[in-house]
Amino acid sequence: MATVILVRHGRTTANASGVLAGRTAGVELDTLGREQAARTAARLAVLPLAAVVTSPLERCRQTARIVLDDAGVHPDAPEFIEEAITECDYGDWQGRKLAELAKEPLWSVVQTQPSAAVFPGGESLQAMQARSVAAIRRLDAAFEAEHGPSSVWVAVSHGDIIKSILADALGMHLDLFQRIDVSPASVSIVRYGAGRPVVHATNTDSGDLSWLRAPAPGPDATVGGGAGPGSSPDAGPADRP
Repeated sequence: MATVILVRHGRTTANASGVLAGRTAGVELDTLGREQAARTAARLAVLPLAAVVTSPLERCRQTARIVLDDAGVHPDAPEFIEEAITECDYGDWQGRKLAELAKEPLWSVVQTQPSAAVFPGGESLQAMQARSVAAIRRLDAAFEAEHGPSSVWVAVSHGDIIKSILADALGMHLDLFQRIDVSPASVSIVRYGAGRPVVHATNTDSGDLSWLRAPAPGPDATVGGGAGPGSSPDAGPADRP
């Protein structure tokens, strides 16, 4: 099975000032955000990436470009823009201060029953999840068909988008997705198998990713947890990545 690495864009000027950017044009990474993206690029440099797919918004495209420029990817690894993983359409909430939005009645719905949340003049969180999950699963199947079951690709997107994708992969109802945290430039890892997805990591900002070069495990979960990535029951330390 292919592996998708979900990367949130680095911190932006809007994040730093507590504004809900949404799909506002011109929101870019700040200095810390560029440093965060570079750190993530360094983590990904050990992997031959099949592709980098990005939301069309500037902050994600900046992050994707840093990953492609800095990571040791295959020289012809393409960059794709995927509209279906763009930010949630927050409608009338877009561009407003989060502290102000927290006083709105809808805020508590977003926190406790996201499946019922529809942003005025925008989309529902259910619609957001449906489009983003469908896109990630479609792209994952396409990259596996083209590059093989050991292929690794990156999707650069937004906090709520990645949280909704992880909730789906974990088999969680959307009403529980606020229990998942996705920080700027964090890395989360999912493999979609024939029977079910497997979530290998969420919201990581450090750590070696070279184990993803090893062949993907079989479709069955190992009873008891197994010996870890890239190892077999008889493998010694020298045999492991």
